Amino acid sequence: MSAPAPAPVPVPDVESLTSWVADAVAAPSMHNAQPWLFRHRRSAGELVLRMDPGRTMPETDPDSRGLHLGCGAALFNLRVAAAHAGWHARIRLVPDAAEPETLAVVTFVRPDGEEAEDTGVAELRPAIGRRHTSREPFRDEAVAQPLLDGLRGAARAEGARLDFAGDWQALDLLDLVWEAEHMEEHSPAARAEIARWASEGIPPDALGPRRYDGRAPVRDLAGGRPVEGRGTAVFERAPCLAVLGTREDSREDWLRAGQAMERVLLRATLDGLSTSLNSQAVEWPELRRLLRDPLSGMGHPQMLLRFGYGPEAPATPRRPVSEVLVVE
Repeated sequence: MSAPAPAPVPVPDVESLTSWVADAVAAPSMHNAQPWLFRHRRSAGELVLRMDPGRTMPETDPDSRGLHLGCGAALFNLRVAAAHAGWHARIRLVPDAAEPETLAVVTFVRPDGEEAEDTGVAELRPAIGRRHTSREPFRDEAVAQPLLDGLRGAARAEGARLDFAGDWQALDLLDLVWEAEHMEEHSPAARAEIARWASEGIPPDALGPRRYDGRAPVRDLAGGRPVEGRGTAVFERAPCLAVLGTREDSREDWLRAGQAMERVLLRATLDGLSTSLNSQAVEWPELRRLLRDPLSGMGHPQMLLRFGYGPEAPATPRRPVSEVLVVE
């Protein structure tokens, strides 16, 4: 007598997967360019993450490192959404010189004794819709040490490192950001690229006020153009700054850094913190390496983050799922 046929392996339905992609695309990306594309291969039970070649930034992100961070952040949101629905996202990072646009292949399984759950990820789901990059002033109020420790742990869980700057280190970081601003001012091509993407992806109410005083490194994405109703403000004098980095600097490391960045941001959001990102100094190779604390075990800085207590930031628009997801 022949053996009974094995039970079919459960796979998520298209409706569920579409909703998870909707959560994935809520991730932050450089100038909100949203450089991701997804392809669901139903016959293989796979979801493929690819970069969108039409959303690269050759002037300010020539090696697409920032693009990879954004796609990694979207990948982490996908993991969160799947875990919240009771699935485990099994991810294979596949940056390959032969097919550079393919970044990851994801399959989904039900957690069991052999496939452990994505620990601590499902609980972050409420933060996906609440996390918004803030370009507003934060209060001059110190973030409690237990919260900082939790953010360090969030980065560490994804194989990255988050180093908070002490007083003198913060001044050094700010000097590098100011230098990056100066270099950007003298690069018409970079300014034009930033203006293009910022005008498309960041509405006026999300630009925040111009900095009148204070030391917070908040990038002015208005690019000098007048914005009706936009005022000035005093930002915090002692910003809470941290550098996110990785030991190595391959394309896989950039994708891991993006996942770590989003895990940190979602954890901070649940903890009641406002957050902002600043990539200016890491966009210039000669400045990027100077962001690293020489006493740190970090090898390669990937992003500068700012934390604090501020007003709720507005959402920025996202491409519809129908534009970024193809179901085969």
